[in-house]
Amino acid sequence: MDVVSLDIPDVKIIRPKKFGDHRGFFSETYTKKTFEAAGLHYDFVQDNQSLSAEVGTIRGLHFQLPPFAQDKLVRVVRGAILDVAVDIRKGSPTFGRHVSAVISAAEWNQILVPVGFAHGFCTLEPDTEVIYKVTNYYSPEHDRGLLWNDPELGIDWPVSADKARLSDKDYKHPTLARLTDLF
Repeated sequence: MDVVSLDIPDVKIIRPKKFGDHRGFFSETYTKKTFEAAGLHYDFVQDNQSLSAEVGTIRGLHFQLPPFAQDKLVRVVRGAILDVAVDIRKGSPTFGRHVSAVISAAEWNQILVPVGFAHGFCTLEPDTEVIYKVTNYYSPEHDRGLLWNDPELGIDWPVSADKARLSDKDYKHPTLARLTDLF
């Protein structure tokens, strides 16, 4: 397994080993002992999966507040996404900054987004399926969001606002300046 830190070092790209032959391939996409040997100590408790039919579908930017905050390990099993993590940790030297990476089935990479980050993605291919592990259970009372296209964030999304596909809920999240719930 290869682990690479992004410009905000707490966010990491992980590439599991993939073994192929004439039948196809095999990969251990998550093994606790391998993660721990790499210094990544997480206790994942839930797997989530989404299918986004159209290119330009945005999901996010989401996070949960303590005590239900979640670390996320995100991978794509079909298609590709631009994945984005925004630092919303008060007092962090990278507060309000974001990192992004293309995560795809073809690249067989994953992104690890720790607690304290708002997370979201935009689909780059039709019928994109995303699977992610989380370290805490979903809690509607602790579920929050940050406006995906807040100009203060400066995220270069691969879709214009008029063509983006979002849920009603994601259109209504506050900007960073108006976000009252932070880490």
